[in-house]
Amino acid sequence: MFIQPEWQYKQENGSAMHQWIKQKENPVPSDADIILYGALLSYGKSSQKALYPTAFRKAWPGFQSYNLDEQVDLRSLAVVDVGDVAIHETDRMLSESAIEAAAENLSTAYSKSFTCLIGGDHAITACSLRGIKNAFPKDRIGIIQIDTHLDARNQEEIGLAMDSPIQKLIAAGVVEGKHVYNVGLHGFFNSPEMIHYAKEQGIHMITLKQMRRDGIQLTIREMLRQLMYEVDRIYVSVDLDALDITFAPDVPAATPGGLTAYELFDILKLIGENEGVRHIDFVYADPKEGDLRPETVKMGVTAFLQWLTGIRLDSRNRISKKGNTMIR
Repeated sequence: MFIQPEWQYKQENGSAMHQWIKQKENPVPSDADIILYGALLSYGKSSQKALYPTAFRKAWPGFQSYNLDEQVDLRSLAVVDVGDVAIHETDRMLSESAIEAAAENLSTAYSKSFTCLIGGDHAITACSLRGIKNAFPKDRIGIIQIDTHLDARNQEEIGLAMDSPIQKLIAAGVVEGKHVYNVGLHGFFNSPEMIHYAKEQGIHMITLKQMRRDGIQLTIREMLRQLMYEVDRIYVSVDLDALDITFAPDVPAATPGGLTAYELFDILKLIGENEGVRHIDFVYADPKEGDLRPETVKMGVTAFLQWLTGIRLDSRNRISKKGNTMIR
């Protein structure tokens, strides 16, 4: 089901990412706080694999485990990389089924762990969520989609496409529209028809202008509080096109006026602090032509580390409250 990443890294002691993240095919559940895996599916390239999962790993030697801003060392978290989903070179339906099966198996085997999927284009989000729903059929699932776009086009009109995962999930009954929160919307990048569909389905559309007016931290905290009340588990999809195009030059659908890097990092730290968020993906660093530039890759790696920082802070705060001691 999984293949070893194209880039192999040494297992050695140290504080750089490639030294403290472990590479194992079948880790013991108790040894994995976070399960990391990749999906090389790309619809932007004809019969080619997505570049980002490999580039993501190759960038690890340039990052340390210690977050200076928050004064935490991430090495206390057991992060395990199980490899990339084995996808078919040309059969997209077979590849999507493989990602769905992988998500189901990982969610079942590591039910107490957080799962993190690195893509590829946004189509993998629908595959992953179907697998999670298969693993937990009775659970109500909420989605936080960090995105410039609603990604809810009618697939009957456009066919198999990277920008319709939300519509697919709602149509299949995997999620309800009222449990989908789309944050970071802005500008002239969503059609009236798609907005009408979102309103019809009860999707919560939170614009970037609204978030900045009300306060990003307050908005995210209130959204998480509401979702925790409504659902059993939360899935976060981070489409890197939510960033302003200056911060994500290789993301095909990046636009002017999006999130700044600092805003995205703060959002992900807050999301990591919420234990109800059990699954996350990072998608769409998938240029149609050429290679990924270091700027885009480093942006995605830092976003991932900010999410881990939130998990670490949440763990530390829970420990301090339990012991009635302050460790800040």
